[in-house]
Amino acid sequence: MGDEHERTAVTTHDRPFGRYLEDFAVGDVYRHWPGKTITEYDDHLFCMITMNHHPLHTNAWFAEHETVHGKNVVVGNLVYSVVLGMSVPDVSGAAIANLEVEVLTHKKPTFHGDTIYAETRVLDVRESKSRDDRGVVTVETKGFNQHGDEVCYFRRKVMVWKRDHAPARQRPYGDDIWDE
Repeated sequence: MGDEHERTAVTTHDRPFGRYLEDFAVGDVYRHWPGKTITEYDDHLFCMITMNHHPLHTNAWFAEHETVHGKNVVVGNLVYSVVLGMSVPDVSGAAIANLEVEVLTHKKPTFHGDTIYAETRVLDVRESKSRDDRGVVTVETKGFNQHGDEVCYFRRKVMVWKRDHAPARQRPYGDDIWDE
């Protein structure tokens, strides 16, 4: 009979977070997951943190009686931030820097309780002209609600590492944590 504690080969998996320049191809689409339901609490907290106290976002009575939608509208920068955040694991999680947001458009309002989904398409990939260790990727991202309505659109440029030049992922502890 073999030793109960006999070692077998194991594989360690690092979750990808972002991409390197070589991973991007013009026309590729990333469907970000999961979606996010934006609650009244999310909207109010974001408004208070960012000092946007407009009653359209924080006062139900005002929104019902004095606005065109008759209910609170989620502040647009929260919608943008959620959609941008959804794209980070697929697009800019390994980036050197976000260089520019060229266009930002709020297509339709988002309301408390709406669930936002997002997709990104690669528009351009180019190597840096001044540094051979990086490049710039241009992407466009769309945010949709649970009805499939496009609520947010933006186009941005991201500076990313080439794979062979990217810093290695590190952890604040050793590789021996599973040794007995």
